[in-house]
Amino acid sequence: MASDGKFVIAFDLYGTLLSTKSIAEELAKHFGDKAVTIAATWRKYQLEYTWRLNSMAQYMPFSSVTQRSLHHALSENDISLPSEAAVASLMSAYDSLSIFPDVAPALESLVKSSSVTPVVFSNGTQQMVGNSVHRSPDLSPYSNVFSDMVTVEEVRKFKPHPDVYYHLANKVGKSKGQMGDIWLVSGNPFDIVGAKAVGMKACWVDREGQGWSDRLAEGNVGVPDFVGKDLGEIVEVILKTPKMGE
Repeated sequence: MASDGKFVIAFDLYGTLLSTKSIAEELAKHFGDKAVTIAATWRKYQLEYTWRLNSMAQYMPFSSVTQRSLHHALSENDISLPSEAAVASLMSAYDSLSIFPDVAPALESLVKSSSVTPVVFSNGTQQMVGNSVHRSPDLSPYSNVFSDMVTVEEVRKFKPHPDVYYHLANKVGKSKGQMGDIWLVSGNPFDIVGAKAVGMKACWVDREGQGWSDRLAEGNVGVPDFVGKDLGEIVEVILKTPKMGE
């Protein structure tokens, strides 16, 4: 994608556009009241596995990470699924996660804007992300909003490794010297800090209203450029930002 002087808005997928908590509905079919706890544990190990793989200079597709972290969560809770078919059904459900309530109106506002280039930017595999964007009942109606789906498969590293963000820049036609022309929008603090470390702008979606508490990095590098209570508020702020050269 050639750079055209526009800002790029890179939307994280899992935990930002899609609610990973919504998988609890599928888990409840097997585990009842334990579903919410299992879903949270699954997500915890899914992220932990990506960070551990980065630290070990190893890579496996996010689909494999997701399935292995599911088994970890089940084992920790001393439960299991009845069959491989049940596992496959859960993995399929992961491609149809629900969007957060604030996502639809925010994406609709971008349809009318020509000042930014929206993309999806995810740890997921191209197949997982493509399924979510094009087949998810909630997200697919807005698939035309995104000009591209950028995943980590080519670089074989996960967020927040710097190479992942430079890969994004290359995909959207920006150089390393133009990282500030890219806005990351994410609900994941580790993603925000990773983007800021390479010079990107970053907005954190604080839907729970807890406030920013991450203390890994000091100064401006360690905090978002903007914290919004929902996606619409964040998109509005970005759209009001003067274009480059203005």
